[in-house]
Amino acid sequence: MIPWLDGIIPHLKVLHIAALALWCGGLFALPLMLARHDPAIGQADYARIRQATHYGYTLLVTPSAVIAIASGTLLIFLRDVFVAWMFAKLVVVALLVAFHGWVGHTLVTVAETEGAHQTPAPLGPTLILLAPVLAILLLVLAKPELGEIPVPGWLREPRGAQLPFDVPRR
Repeated sequence: MIPWLDGIIPHLKVLHIAALALWCGGLFALPLMLARHDPAIGQADYARIRQATHYGYTLLVTPSAVIAIASGTLLIFLRDVFVAWMFAKLVVVALLVAFHGWVGHTLVTVAETEGAHQTPAPLGPTLILLAPVLAILLLVLAKPELGEIPVPGWLREPRGAQLPFDVPRR
């Protein structure tokens, strides 16, 4: 490993954890804010809560997600963490990304569609989000030995064709 990269890794971990905390915290807060989208609260308050959710999503939560994913990806390659628990974590992170997309879709639907909107009650999304967040914490902190990822045999055997690129050997 390149010596100066060893000094970057702790700072990159702090950046990753901070961005992840902002991202997950925002994903917990946004459904609560969406539940406040009710035109009956008055035009000024309704406009303020719509702006707060829009700017929170676009200026805080989404950039935090991008930073968390980018710094995490960089850490995987710098630390050479190609193990089963990491791949399981990446699957769970994909669930966070899907939830993030659902929140964005709901925000756009509320903001762009005319008529009355029925935003989801915050309890359901909060419980749904709790599962991947806890799974990520469990996988990262416990680093369980998951063994090999089960894949079909045909994925493990060469098919007699040459790849269009060279595969590095260890």
